[in-house]
Amino acid sequence: MATIEDFNKIDVRVGKIIDIEEFLEAKKPTYKLKIDFGKEIGIKKSCAQLVKNYSKEELRGKVILGVVNFPPRQIGPAVSEVLTLGVPDSNHECVLIQPEREVEVGVRLY
Repeated sequence: MATIEDFNKIDVRVGKIIDIEEFLEAKKPTYKLKIDFGKEIGIKKSCAQLVKNYSKEELRGKVILGVVNFPPRQIGPAVSEVLTLGVPDSNHECVLIQPEREVEVGVRLY
């Protein structure tokens, strides 16, 4: 069973997607994202399988949640520095998790 101390080790922050590219080398349809996590964390890269539910235009400017303190992960020729958080829809495709109200970019989940 996880403890509150375990939970507190995971650093989940609010970020704003500022750039999106298609990741053509990925095995499944994937985007390469640049996400602004504010002054403390800065801009980080993430690879996310969002193509089925989101166009690039829908993603630009979208506020999301991401884990910012996992080690970088090599995904083919790209490096994913943060884990963009989502949940599966009825087709098992990713739906992004977002704050329900406007919040400052970079704030930490608690």
